[in-house]
Amino acid sequence: MEHGGQHIHFVTGRLAERAVRSVVASTAAEFDFEYSISVLPITVAALMTPKWLARHLEIPAQATRVVLPGHMQNDLAILQQTFGENLVCGPRDIRDLPMFFGSKHDRDADYGQYSTEIIAEINHADRLSPAALLAAALQLNRDGADVIDLGCSPGHRWSSVADGVKSLVDQNLRVSIDSFDGWEVAAACRAGASLVLSVNSSNRHAAADWGTEVVVIPDSPDDKKIFDESIDFLAQRGVPFRLDPILEPLGCGFTSSLMRYVQCRRDFPDARMMMGIGNITELTDSDSAGINVLLLGICQELNINSILTTQVINWARSSVRECDLARRLLHYACTHRIPPKHLDSNLVLLRDLRVHEATEEVMEGLARDVRDKNIRLFQSGGQVHAVSANVHVADRDPFKAMELLLESPVGDSINREHAFYLGFEMAKAMIAGTLSKQYDQDQPLNWGFLTQNEDHHRLSRPKVVRRPVSDSN
Repeated sequence: MEHGGQHIHFVTGRLAERAVRSVVASTAAEFDFEYSISVLPITVAALMTPKWLARHLEIPAQATRVVLPGHMQNDLAILQQTFGENLVCGPRDIRDLPMFFGSKHDRDADYGQYSTEIIAEINHADRLSPAALLAAALQLNRDGADVIDLGCSPGHRWSSVADGVKSLVDQNLRVSIDSFDGWEVAAACRAGASLVLSVNSSNRHAAADWGTEVVVIPDSPDDKKIFDESIDFLAQRGVPFRLDPILEPLGCGFTSSLMRYVQCRRDFPDARMMMGIGNITELTDSDSAGINVLLLGICQELNINSILTTQVINWARSSVRECDLARRLLHYACTHRIPPKHLDSNLVLLRDLRVHEATEEVMEGLARDVRDKNIRLFQSGGQVHAVSANVHVADRDPFKAMELLLESPVGDSINREHAFYLGFEMAKAMIAGTLSKQYDQDQPLNWGFLTQNEDHHRLSRPKVVRRPVSDSN
């Protein structure tokens, strides 16, 4: 992002003035722009409203851009009607201003492209009702799946497999069939399945009759001889295929299986390949997001064109969405030959990219400077802090912090609704401290792509009319 020659005007309130001046000065030096700052007559910038700002904001004539506090993002369109399109909102935390203006890892316009196909399995698809099967398939497709894999149950023939496949194909979904039952596979292929999982020496003789691409696997993971024979058998008969040497779980030959994928790519440099990554995410006591990123990176570097995943176990229940984000991240990183860092934070779920904690000095300064009884909450040093006019209480236990707050000079102004709100926010602050996440009052904790909006606690509520309880009740 180019900034040289610009004059950028920043807007803040009185309490944040010192921090804003310090950060803006260093950021202007780094990114080479002129600047000016308006300190408006309000203590806390977060209390600005569009109507109030319209009365107080004066923009210097030389300003080419105006940066408002980040909390005004929802009102930006309204403000731009008054002040013009050069009005933008900065970060919610002024310390993130350098990241707002860019970094050496700015993404190019091609971010979001990918080359790895996601095959998402519906386990025991034969046990689902037609409506449930279709709903599950459509949801996986919305999450990023390119192919819906219908997993059958060994020892139980799915007599209506053709109907199941056709119901998905009619919705323009690509379908694969996961079965070693020749009858099930043939029926599925006639109904429109475009991929068969899987083929080895036990069923390769039937593959030529299906007219469908197949996934070739070894009879056993370390049996390269039979694997190569199956590949030759299918190639001689013109059956399209992709290769899967089988990824084994951690502790059961994982590293050796990775080496087999490397060797397979060397032996067949132009062949399509698939990796069944569910053997790792489903069979490892760990959140799946980081594992999926690592496995998608391996696939990208080895040009493994497709992955098979499932999301049965709870810690992997968002695997398809994770893989969709990961394949874009890793495609960009490998294409541009850079680490996949500071490109997309959607897969940083448990902890945050960075945490800014208010210092004890800042909070004590707030307690001295503010004149209203509004309660500001912070998380710092593993403690929940509450700050108001001449009040600063803190404790690791939100219950103790609330007790101290109720005993403070602002305690009498806390009614039931306010107490409920403070308890909700304090619980978030404690979670943030536990997991090293950023806590900002009235903002949701950042859970990457799983982040939930929190407008609910700022919505107006109807008054509750409490009727007296009669003796008969």
